[in-house]
Amino acid sequence: MSQFEILTKYIPMLQEDRIGEWVIDQENDGTAERPIQMPFVHYSETVRHFIEDVYTFAEQHQEMELLRYREILKENGIEGGLNDIENVDLSNLNAQCVLALIMGVVRAERFSEGAIFNFFKSRAILKWLERLKNLDV
Repeated sequence: MSQFEILTKYIPMLQEDRIGEWVIDQENDGTAERPIQMPFVHYSETVRHFIEDVYTFAEQHQEMELLRYREILKENGIEGGLNDIENVDLSNLNAQCVLALIMGVVRAERFSEGAIFNFFKSRAILKWLERLKNLDV
């Protein structure tokens, strides 16, 4: 098993996956009896497993220091918000930095519902996984 296979195995699955869908409450009227539920993304099973595996990988490979993802990105000249990382030039990034991109987006989901959804839909995560696969020799 290659080092990043726990994540790169998702490449073919994500190419065919529907990723998820936004759920918007259209049944309630916002009264105290019927409060409106905040919109959220209902992710596919594949995406939910991928997110779990990102955390599993980080835990099993503490030498990568992925909990320091912000600092790793900054050390590689990648600063700013989520909008700045979507189209990063991957050609010179090492595995730790690519993994930091992934971790950054996964962590952003905890604070901004749907953050990871856009990175799946734009295929940025797929590109990052393909870069990891190319580095995994």
